[in-house]
Amino acid sequence: MTFMPMRAERPRPPAQADVVVIGGGVMGLSTAYQLAAAGVERVVLLESGQLGGGSTSKAAGGVRALFSDEVNIRLGQRGLETLARFQHDFGRDIDLEISGYLFLLDNAADVSAFAAGVELQNALGVPSRMIDVEEARRLSPLISTEGLQGALFSPEDGHCTPESVVAGYTGAARKLGVTILTGTPATGLHVEDGEIQAVLSPAGRIRTNTVICAAGAWSGRIADWAGVDLPVRPLRRQIAVTTPIPDLPPDLPFTIDFGTSFYFHREGPGLLLGGTEKQDTWAFDQTATEDWLIDLAEAMQARVPGLGEVGIRKGWAGLYEMTPDHNALIGEAEGVSRFLYCTGFSGHGFLMGPAAGEVMRDLYLGVAPEFDVSGLSAERFIREGARPEHNVV
Repeated sequence: MTFMPMRAERPRPPAQADVVVIGGGVMGLSTAYQLAAAGVERVVLLESGQLGGGSTSKAAGGVRALFSDEVNIRLGQRGLETLARFQHDFGRDIDLEISGYLFLLDNAADVSAFAAGVELQNALGVPSRMIDVEEARRLSPLISTEGLQGALFSPEDGHCTPESVVAGYTGAARKLGVTILTGTPATGLHVEDGEIQAVLSPAGRIRTNTVICAAGAWSGRIADWAGVDLPVRPLRRQIAVTTPIPDLPPDLPFTIDFGTSFYFHREGPGLLLGGTEKQDTWAFDQTATEDWLIDLAEAMQARVPGLGEVGIRKGWAGLYEMTPDHNALIGEAEGVSRFLYCTGFSGHGFLMGPAAGEVMRDLYLGVAPEFDVSGLSAERFIREGARPEHNVV
């Protein structure tokens, strides 16, 4: 007699929900948690893979408020506040390191743009300041200052571990009764007469009249099911982690060479390194490539030449969820009821995830959010035009 192994059955979702959140990264989990904490009873979250397995787990973990747009500064500030309390509030150590953020600038136009941004940041309570290249070298002693014309530094920014933030929100959301289904992609929406009736999935149909799309680089596909245009495109970005480096300063800031997009911060006994590819890959391709390591080596030779012989311990590729102006898409669609969206953060979504969850809760409840996000509506590209965020790489 032959015995066949039993296949695990896919958990069935509830037949009905007040709201279905699509996407199990920091945006979706933060949103689901905030909804449940506000008393929304039937919250379902669908994730096609593992929680945080999309862009969140591939992020560099930087957290900052150094932006050129007021709403981004405020979202970043709230993110920092939440993460500073995260272990107390969620019972999860997220390895938060407040070592500062340092932008290295190699041309006069960027120096002027960042200086203008400092005025706005300071007015909103961010203690950022422009510094000369000598001070930049003292703060980040690994760098070469060749070609630099100035720098921007903020001492209250830093980095933490994205997977731990995901775990904290997941546990808290489940305790509040959120149904979280992994390995369960949304496969369609049932829409009649401009109103959402249900979300479709391989595990079953969920009746609901409200969907919140927090699916990162995949959000455009989901929005298409509702007849909504979300201009989000996937852009591959790669990261490497070095072998141990002796005598690394314990307070080394998250350092970004703005002209080349090369960046690094401490990661255990070594460094986490990142930067752009010479040839952008606009696709759902998360394959780490050796060609990028050559690009990375060139950037390192120019800005941190003393690390030329450092070894690479591991690396990975992930996706930025890019919009035309490098600014997020947050709002509620006008052409269908009710389709809300929170996506397109263009590389700075992880740090804004805690604040974005609060905003989406308020939009769902019909309450004015603490932060005015109306300018981040997808309709801006039709009405007001692009809203560029300058301080992104």
